[in-house]
Amino acid sequence: MWKSVASNFLTLLIVALMALSGAIYWAQRSWVTPGPLAEAVCVSVPRGGTMTGVSAELEALGAVSNARIFRLGSDYTERSAKLKAGSFLVPAGASMEQIADLLTVSGQSTCGAEVNFRIGVTLAELQLREIVPETGRFEVIEEFAPDAPRPAAYQDFLDRGFGSMRVTVAEGVTSWQISNALGQLDILEGSVDAVPAEGMLAPGSYDIAPGDARGDILAEMTRRQTALLDEAWATRSEGLPYATKEEALTMASIVEKETGVDAERPTVASVFVNRLEQGMRLQTDPTVIYGLTEGKGVLGRGLRASELRRHTPYNTYAIDGLPPGPIANPGAAAIEAALHPAETEYLYFVADGTGGHVFSTTLAEHNANVRKWREIERQQREQTGQ
Repeated sequence: MWKSVASNFLTLLIVALMALSGAIYWAQRSWVTPGPLAEAVCVSVPRGGTMTGVSAELEALGAVSNARIFRLGSDYTERSAKLKAGSFLVPAGASMEQIADLLTVSGQSTCGAEVNFRIGVTLAELQLREIVPETGRFEVIEEFAPDAPRPAAYQDFLDRGFGSMRVTVAEGVTSWQISNALGQLDILEGSVDAVPAEGMLAPGSYDIAPGDARGDILAEMTRRQTALLDEAWATRSEGLPYATKEEALTMASIVEKETGVDAERPTVASVFVNRLEQGMRLQTDPTVIYGLTEGKGVLGRGLRASELRRHTPYNTYAIDGLPPGPIANPGAAAIEAALHPAETEYLYFVADGTGGHVFSTTLAEHNANVRKWREIERQQREQTGQ
């Protein structure tokens, strides 16, 4: 009798193991084989979304055959914890593995709508835009100031609660401009009790959501800039004329305001480093402008001769060495240039009419280049009738 019971138990165990093996094989095949989706669909993952919720949504859309297998597969391959918020285009026939990669790897939306709050040197504006799946490029639907009435399409975007939102800060924007712009964005909460230190907010893109605190966004910008500055300072070139990281950041902000051409930033930095080492005044217009505006906007005109003579802590035509602090928030490239400048003998530079600059080592060369630039300006005025 016991032999019969043992034999039956063994048979059942073998059958169970075979069934389990079959289930595992089926699940593995389901994970990697093409899925049931006949046409591409846009899947939106809300901020704070979970793989459980996304799995159910994918099954409802017909993108996966079994939500449980998709969730378990994502857990097993350690993808669930990497789920990104955004809108993702799932192509027809995509396997569960491919879909999991789409939702967890880049975090870059590939379909749907996005709101981008752009904070620039001259203005701040909201862009409601939508990705065209065929090209992967954004098409702007609405563009408006943060203090303007909400367009219907933007309000609909907020009501639906899907799609990504971000703040994008341009290089060279001041801390006052950033704080002021965030204060105008009415989906955010909390006040800005004090404008962060100039130079200590990292330009770049930041994910946001309605209800986020302005202070938290500024804190993240400060964290990123601190990390950038610390890393660049730790690997800085030898013999630089900066006693502190703050002085290096001041130089980086000057470089940022003097050129928008990435390739020439190290050369611009070398000019100012050479001047400091030779005891020459920096004589850079952006610092003078900062002394006049205090970083609360743009001057909107050329500097007057009287302003170049006016003594302020930031007038580098009148003071020796660096000004007392940064004049804007520099990006990573400008910080890198300030701490790893090119090795040159240049002491001067002036615009060349193409968006870049021409550099020189002597005053005579510089004056000749200035004359060429003045002629270019004259021709440009004639062409525009100004």
